[in-house]
Amino acid sequence: DSTNKMADVSLGIHNMNTKNGNFICGVVEGFYGRPWTSEQRKDLFQKMKKWGMNSYIYAPKDDSKHRANWRDLYTVEEAEHLTSLITSAIENGITFYYALSPGLDITYSNSKEVLTLKRKLEQVSQFGCVAFALLFDDIDPEMSEADKEVFHSFAHAQVSITNEVYHHLNEPKFIVCPTQYCAARAVPNVPNSEYLTTLGSKLVPEIDIMWTGAKVISRVLSLESIEEVTEVLKRPPVIWDNLHANDYDQKRVFLGPYQGRSPDLIPKLRGVVTNPNCEFWANFVAIHTLAQWSQCNVDGDRERNESVCADIKLETESDDCNEVPSLPLNMYHARRALRNAIVDWLPEFQRSRQASGFVTKPQVLSSLAVPPAVLTTSAPPIVPPVVVNTCIALTTATTTAAAVSTIAPQLSALADVCTTVNGNSGPIVMNSLLSETKVCTEPMDCNVTPSPEAHKPSSPTPLEADQATANDAPATSNEEGDANGANKMLVDSSSPESSLNDVDVSDWTPQQLTMEDLTLLCDLFYLPFEHGTQGVQILQEFYWLHTNAHLVASDENKPEVIEWKEREKKLEGMSNSVNRLFQKLNAINNKELMYELYPYVWEMRAVISTLNSYIKWLGGGTSGHSSDSPAIGNYTWFSKGWKESFMSGEQEPWVFRGGLTADLQRLIPVDGGSDLFVYKVPQVVSSTIYTIREYIDIDKDQITDLSQFTRSSSESSPDHLERLVECILRLNPKLCFVVEEKNEGDDKPHLAGYAIAIANILNHSSAVEEVENDLEPWARDILKCCIAGAKPHHPSIIVSAIHPSVTDQSVSKRLIICLLAALRSNGSCGVFTPVCASNTQQLDSYVKLGFVEMSRDEAGQTAYLGRVF
Repeated sequence: DSTNKMADVSLGIHNMNTKNGNFICGVVEGFYGRPWTSEQRKDLFQKMKKWGMNSYIYAPKDDSKHRANWRDLYTVEEAEHLTSLITSAIENGITFYYALSPGLDITYSNSKEVLTLKRKLEQVSQFGCVAFALLFDDIDPEMSEADKEVFHSFAHAQVSITNEVYHHLNEPKFIVCPTQYCAARAVPNVPNSEYLTTLGSKLVPEIDIMWTGAKVISRVLSLESIEEVTEVLKRPPVIWDNLHANDYDQKRVFLGPYQGRSPDLIPKLRGVVTNPNCEFWANFVAIHTLAQWSQCNVDGDRERNESVCADIKLETESDDCNEVPSLPLNMYHARRALRNAIVDWLPEFQRSRQASGFVTKPQVLSSLAVPPAVLTTSAPPIVPPVVVNTCIALTTATTTAAAVSTIAPQLSALADVCTTVNGNSGPIVMNSLLSETKVCTEPMDCNVTPSPEAHKPSSPTPLEADQATANDAPATSNEEGDANGANKMLVDSSSPESSLNDVDVSDWTPQQLTMEDLTLLCDLFYLPFEHGTQGVQILQEFYWLHTNAHLVASDENKPEVIEWKEREKKLEGMSNSVNRLFQKLNAINNKELMYELYPYVWEMRAVISTLNSYIKWLGGGTSGHSSDSPAIGNYTWFSKGWKESFMSGEQEPWVFRGGLTADLQRLIPVDGGSDLFVYKVPQVVSSTIYTIREYIDIDKDQITDLSQFTRSSSESSPDHLERLVECILRLNPKLCFVVEEKNEGDDKPHLAGYAIAIANILNHSSAVEEVENDLEPWARDILKCCIAGAKPHHPSIIVSAIHPSVTDQSVSKRLIICLLAALRSNGSCGVFTPVCASNTQQLDSYVKLGFVEMSRDEAGQTAYLGRVF
């Protein structure tokens, strides 16, 4: 009888914690996406030993034989690598937990299946492994018909197989991850969950149970919630902490400190393991600060201990980014822990590590989209079910009405600036046990988890990255979409490397990263529910400058104008600091680390630079009006309730996709421009800085030359288009931007593109008269061409070009964003451009910028393309 395999657990709860040295503290490699390499794991073991941590759980969801092919035994070559890993862990005093995820397709009542599971774990035990885990987190909670005939419930089935395997392996250290692994997933709730109650009462008492807290990604872990689940499970849980996990959002990486968990929890827990960023080298702060937290003396003053500290506080704006309160060393403060971690992290950037291949992000991609919610201002919005990668479970999240009464904005409105990435032809099998230094990939030809039915919101379905798509965003081509495909990256770090201790910080040069640089880096990519201090400052400065831009038209000696100019310089200084960070990062010796951070810093730098360029244009006083309420994106960090909802933790962080990068993008006053934020990260690392600025007279010849160069590919061009740019420049347009390119070693930048517009051309009476009085026929032809293309919804003319040598596809889009934002401030929301119909290259360049063909002239030689925003 299967029930004989279950244990009767005493009601008494024995708390095993740090007092007797049994507190589990370490790392779980439990994310979806490209696994870490064996060499990286060995590097991790050394760090964990140094920091006093004791446990590592091998559970990479997309490593072939962990989950998808869990039945398959390891080959001789794979066995050698796994044995080497286990040996390395032991040598560093780390308990290596080997985890298996059989729940996708196992039949619990089938004795052959149970035998296969035992055989697999037996094989790993022969490699020297003495600790194991079974994960049941990514599965449909419905039992098969065969299992229903044998087991009373799903929980009974899992308990039966877990207890049997545990005894078969001679009762080793053992952890199980339940299907209901957080309070939000408990049915109907934690105290009344039959599933959790069964686990608590029937699972062998010595088997530990994982728990993520109130939610999949919990902002805070409260003492009360831990006591509640401990009572139900009849044992203190091991916290699987997803605070730093980023496999659900390609725009975000988390470099902030471990926080929101009081050290007072330590006596109440069996342990804590962090499931961090997919990017191995980006996890230094996450793991280092967890280690600091775990070693705090909880006998200190509870009121002063950081039970919640800055996490509860919403107003991080007033924090000094370097100010750390004076606290006893046995107390935990997140900002102090961050500073300590940065001190130790700095030498890592100069370790000699080589990497080859394309720059890619490790998250696995799919084409699923986040559905939009319905905006309501009269009641809190209902956040729709969102298909998400939950770091532990691959399920469709079920969400309830938000409890935060201040929420007014549409919580998923941010999807309008999230990147659509869709290029993979199918699931990818990865294997991190074939090489010390590489993760091998190949297409997977096997059944995948089925997509959920509409009436089964908890059914499993794969979603592996940031796929939010705006309703008005065009589909991304494979050329753009597959740039980050996990199957394209082979990291080769086989070259000799420096050890952990042989980098001398005293040898630093001005070109190398400093503490201040890394503090800025961490602030820009902080935590799921909080932006770092300097990140918030950039948000605030842009918003203030934008909303007060009308002041520039006043007397420049007025105090408010002086303040505006000073804050404009402050924003420019911030932008320059990020530029320096970007270039310094590209020059570090640790190329593996650089490759991992490059996509994030590259995009952040570009967004901040674009905001700065727009503000500088506003500062020139060329805005078409002096409105006290200038146009800005509909839903931003400063919208009523938005920030509070983001920071409250009431919503899972995948509801707010994109992090600080997206929050900055949303400030740009271009409502219908989500497609302009869709672009791939350059596959080749480059330190080239592209800067957008306002046109000045000395640019005229370079713009004219570039205009002629970009037309040269066309065999013939209508006469009235030959000198289109020259004619528009004659009209002295106030809406004109250029982009400058500056490479390393260049004495000065050179012009690489331009974008020019005349708002509401039909109303541009003074310019029209000037051209009409010009006796040159080419000018009259151009004027007719311009007027012929104007439509009620497309009243403004635009011309743009980027030099073909610019391979960064985001440059043209950011240039156009600046111009559209400037047009918006002049009251225009639609543009058109006349293009030679035979110039396919130019036509294609405008199509990629979201333009569509509206009409052609009678001869069919001129195509009029337009877009609204």
